[in-house]
Amino acid sequence: MRFSINIPNFGDFADPRTVAAVAAAAEQAGWDGLFVWDHVVHDKTAQRGKPFGDPWMLLTAAALATSRITLGTLLTPVARRRPQQLARQVATLDALSGGRVVFAAGLGGPVEDEYGSFGEPTDPVVLAELLDEGLDLLARYWSGEPVEHDGRHFRVRDVQLLPATEQRPRPPVWIGGFWPNRPPMRRAARWDGAVPLFADAKHGVPPTAERVREVAAYVAGQRGPDREGEHFEIVVGGVSPGEPAAARELIAPLAEAGATWWDERQLQTGPDLDRLAPVLRRIEQGPPVL
Repeated sequence: MRFSINIPNFGDFADPRTVAAVAAAAEQAGWDGLFVWDHVVHDKTAQRGKPFGDPWMLLTAAALATSRITLGTLLTPVARRRPQQLARQVATLDALSGGRVVFAAGLGGPVEDEYGSFGEPTDPVVLAELLDEGLDLLARYWSGEPVEHDGRHFRVRDVQLLPATEQRPRPPVWIGGFWPNRPPMRRAARWDGAVPLFADAKHGVPPTAERVREVAAYVAGQRGPDREGEHFEIVVGGVSPGEPAAARELIAPLAEAGATWWDERQLQTGPDLDRLAPVLRRIEQGPPVL
């Protein structure tokens, strides 16, 4: 199992210099990754008045401050991005970081705030179509090969985006979504990893081993026997105890159930979600040891 730090892209973490300091501290303390939210307003009622940073600029600062840890968003709503621009942002960060980028994607939300506020579509069916078609285009753009495309939402004529990504054939793609909704996990099964969220375990609350086992079994069934030997990530997270034995007691059953990453998160409803000091305290305690 690998261990990451998760931070929002608002509040204290809207500042690239702060995110660079967080990344450097995480690398020094032995964590394996840093993942940043990708929001423009998030929940307008809860976050009104707070500064927001662009996640790719924040991750650029993190890349320049580190040499080892994995970097990415958790997660990017592809449906509100132009795939060609997003492809260049990810490829540039992948080059800068020496191939340390993971691309995590999903529908994103809150939909009315993050999409409706800007006159974007809010129909989940349309957003899912944009996500799937956008993911297909991203993979093709990252290849560096010429792209021609006629789809429901996007058309591309004689385009070749260079350079290709540092990682070949492309950076790992993880897909997020709420379990037990099946469509997001079916989508994840087509790519390289799943980031399941749980209705009975909100952001920052660890899921049960039973829930993780359900996701792992479902995704394995969707991938089929032909892909049984391929590595697949299952990313779960929450607030873990700083005390080693207690952290082990919490996380070891999740690893046994199929989780491959523990993503250290603050409670979304708590006062420390976007504050630097408590995040740094947890980082300096180091990742759990199983």
